[in-house]
Amino acid sequence: MAESLILTGTTKKEKYESLIPQIKALVDGESDYIANISNIMSALKHGMDWFWVGVYFVKQEQLVLGPFQGPIACTRIAFGKGVCGTSWKEKKTIIVEDVEKFPGHIACSSLSQSEIVLPAFDQNGNVTLVLDVDSEHLATFDETDKFYLEQVMRLIESLC
Repeated sequence: MAESLILTGTTKKEKYESLIPQIKALVDGESDYIANISNIMSALKHGMDWFWVGVYFVKQEQLVLGPFQGPIACTRIAFGKGVCGTSWKEKKTIIVEDVEKFPGHIACSSLSQSEIVLPAFDQNGNVTLVLDVDSEHLATFDETDKFYLEQVMRLIESLC
């Protein structure tokens, strides 16, 4: 297992292309799901230098906070509420350029300005968790983030 990340490149695309193989190496050979998710969250947070990165697990019709990196967070989110609950309900990635303009946004931190949330699915197409990434800057996330983070979500799905 690697003990540090070494990112190369200057563009967002280049950073992802450097980071994703290292994330795969982090989880290779480790069978503990929570340990793997925890390392993935740390790699994403520190590799991409985001404000907050974490997962919420679907448990009994609500999202419950799982491994994360960043300031303390909301512990539970209802189905269809906020960006995370909406991503779960709609079963799709949601990019929010300005969280203040998202109807029903749940402000776990007033420092969060933009957000991307991606669902992970089980073999039956049910959402099992959502990945929530926040930035302190407006319009941080775009289609490049969506493309590469969806690759990370497929890796997470394969760990179950």
